[in-house]
Amino acid sequence: QVQLVESGGGLVQPGGSLRLSCAASGSTLHYYAIGWFRQAPGKEREAVSCISSSDGSTYYRDSVKGRFTISRDNAKNTAYLQMNSLKPEDTAVYYCATSESCTVVATWPYADMDDWGKGTLVTVSS
Repeated sequence: QVQLVESGGGLVQPGGSLRLSCAASGSTLHYYAIGWFRQAPGKEREAVSCISSSDGSTYYRDSVKGRFTISRDNAKNTAYLQMNSLKPEDTAVYYCATSESCTVVATWPYADMDDWGKGTLVTVSS
């Protein structure tokens, strides 16, 4: 089992940037695909992005393409989500999770993730 801790959330103005981190302990992230999800108030949790364990291939939901960039540093056992050009509709609690593949992450909510962090709040507001 992997313990995941997200950090880097906060309050940012529209058009601003944040970088979220997902630090793992208990096991190495090297073997897992890492997904980022978000849940806005009153809405369902949605998959935002994923990076594979094998070739570093990535997945992004359409609404964040060109603005968000996912990456991972296996040596630091950490994954990241760089978020640029933030919009008020990006406001949500952001979670990271492990999975066997990004194909599985992209099928959320019809597939379970292995382990979840507790989330970090991102608020985009002027």
